[in-house]
Amino acid sequence: MKRLPSAYRTVMLALLALLTLSLFIYVVMRSGPLAPVPVRVATVQTKQLHPQLFGIGTVEARYSYRIGPVVAGRIKRVTVQVGDTVRAGQVVAEIDPVDLDSRIAGQAAAVQRAEASLKAAEAQLREAVARDRYAQLQSTRYGELISDGAVSKETAESKLQDAQITESSRSASQANLHVARQELARIKADLNSLKEQRGNLVLRTPAAGLVTLREAEPGTTVVSGQTILEIIDPATIWVNARFDQADVTALKAGQSARIIVRSQQNQPYAGTLTRIEPKADAVTEETLAKVSFNKLPLTLPPVGEMAEVNIALPVLSAAPVVPNSAITRLNGKTGVWQLVGGKLQFRSVRFGGSDPDGLVQVIDGIQPGDQVISYSRQALKQNSRVRVVKQFPGVAE
Repeated sequence: MKRLPSAYRTVMLALLALLTLSLFIYVVMRSGPLAPVPVRVATVQTKQLHPQLFGIGTVEARYSYRIGPVVAGRIKRVTVQVGDTVRAGQVVAEIDPVDLDSRIAGQAAAVQRAEASLKAAEAQLREAVARDRYAQLQSTRYGELISDGAVSKETAESKLQDAQITESSRSASQANLHVARQELARIKADLNSLKEQRGNLVLRTPAAGLVTLREAEPGTTVVSGQTILEIIDPATIWVNARFDQADVTALKAGQSARIIVRSQQNQPYAGTLTRIEPKADAVTEETLAKVSFNKLPLTLPPVGEMAEVNIALPVLSAAPVVPNSAITRLNGKTGVWQLVGGKLQFRSVRFGGSDPDGLVQVIDGIQPGDQVISYSRQALKQNSRVRVVKQFPGVAE
């Protein structure tokens, strides 16, 4: 086989090396660390924004009642279970009265005895009044007769003394009657007190509602104020929501809301911001608010369940807007990367409100029609080369 001249082989090897180097440089510049950064671009548009304030909270009942005894005792019976619906005034539990019924019976007998004593004192007073009236008449009559000389002075003085004695007896009978009446009132008051104590041992519901908690069973000894049952009014279910204090400037009672409870995430409910609490949470730096359902869910969410709340804020006037993903920070400044003539320029921008679609209002810094980088796979720099693409795999438009 005829060998090629050495000069020719040298040229061919040089061309091959140059081709390989060119290919290597091309690959490095297109897909290596020096390759342009693929980015997506958004055009600044002028739009009205419908901002919303997001908060999270728990489902609660506006009115709840904790039922328990006012005195220590042992539970005799509990008549309801968790989940039962109760009516106002319904008996739901009872404390064992121990000897209270016997004490009430004994006090009732004491009342009857005091009533009998009162009747006797009234009879004695009537007798004393009659005796006093007769003695007074006799004293007056003998006083007239002594002036005519019909009776002796000693006899008239005796009748006067009898009148004074009967008057004192009448006063004593009146005092005894007053004491008897006071004694009867005291005994009746003691009886009523025992009956009140007996009545307090029967626990009734203050209002209609739903039993959500049963914390004690029959035979359990409880103390004064201890909760046996908890009842809520299911018609007053609302959400105790929390909002970031930095975003609540435009929050006002009466604004529309959208509520999504955790167990029914595919079913949003319309609501209304009922009130903003005057006391905020200083630890979490959140403002507390109550959000009511415009129409209660057919299936009530459990009390304590987590819920998401979106409050509709006033519409923002038309202004330039950019996607939230376009906002970045460089050297301590907030702004966007603008694409001008295929090159990057960082623009410091002041932003305003935003909406749930991820659009943010621009106050100043860029103008409608400008192109900004809305998404980049890696951090950009002032001298970064970029390549505009329409879609990244796995990234939604």
